[in-house]
Amino acid sequence: MRVATHAYSDAMVNQYNLLTARQYSLQNQVSTGLRVTSAADDPAAMQNALNLLANKSAQTQYGKNIATLQDRATQIYNVMESLQTMSSSVGELATQAGNGAATPGTLTNYVSQLNGYLKDAVKLANTQDATTGSYLFGGTNQSQPPFTATTDADGNITGVTYNGNGSVNQSEIGSDTLVAVDVPGVNATGTGPRGLFGDAGSGANLFANLINLRDHIAANASATPATQNTAIITGADTAALKKDSDNLLFHISNNGVLQSRLNVADTQLTNQLGTLNTSISNQTSADMVQTIMQLNQAQSSYQAALQSGAKIMQLSILNYIS
Repeated sequence: MRVATHAYSDAMVNQYNLLTARQYSLQNQVSTGLRVTSAADDPAAMQNALNLLANKSAQTQYGKNIATLQDRATQIYNVMESLQTMSSSVGELATQAGNGAATPGTLTNYVSQLNGYLKDAVKLANTQDATTGSYLFGGTNQSQPPFTATTDADGNITGVTYNGNGSVNQSEIGSDTLVAVDVPGVNATGTGPRGLFGDAGSGANLFANLINLRDHIAANASATPATQNTAIITGADTAALKKDSDNLLFHISNNGVLQSRLNVADTQLTNQLGTLNTSISNQTSADMVQTIMQLNQAQSSYQAALQSGAKIMQLSILNYIS
């Protein structure tokens, strides 16, 4: 029987190609550290890796949301802290103005201080996010200053109008977990999130109460001691200021709770990302010791195949004729 010599050469070439491909694959694993780079390498492992990567992408986005919320919550807290300091100073001023012992000159000085507090409060109410430029206290209407002040001929504030709304934006910090750190400047409805500067539910109305206190003190400054009305300051004004103070304390406390929650969520997310990275590595990474051993074996097999092929091709075709 005559045997075609090209059958042997074709078989050898095919074997060389297989061994070459095996070496290339193992060399690539050694250089990259990855066992799986395409579905052809290991379909099941690749599918698992893709699922894990999709989960990691979602967790990474949650992390960005948390970082944004943490920064915004800190900026909001800084405003609240400034307002609380102002509220404390206003309370002391009201006490002194209502004791009946202040001179007209002192009362006039108090009026000047309150005009300054009003301007500072409006400025704080129109604070912009340092990163995005959006206004912190406009509710979901964050593209324009939420508060507009009306002034008299002397530049003193006589009224403040709210241009925002009582809603707040929410951000996802986990699967089906939404959080809002924003606080509307005013909530006139009595339901929903409480307003910081004005809130129908708690009775807070910071700007109106400051204006009333200032005007009452100004009236006493121009009146005789006998006709001064200190009772309105110690009564209605002081009660109104306490509502503002209590509202501020509520918001400061709530902000602290939210920041603690975000810190916990951030820690949990960091741990989850670490676990996901480990799982992805387990699916795709190569065992370097085993891979190097396999590469050495593949290289040895390739050299042996070359030597065997060379010997076979040296044989005469007559050796295969029977």
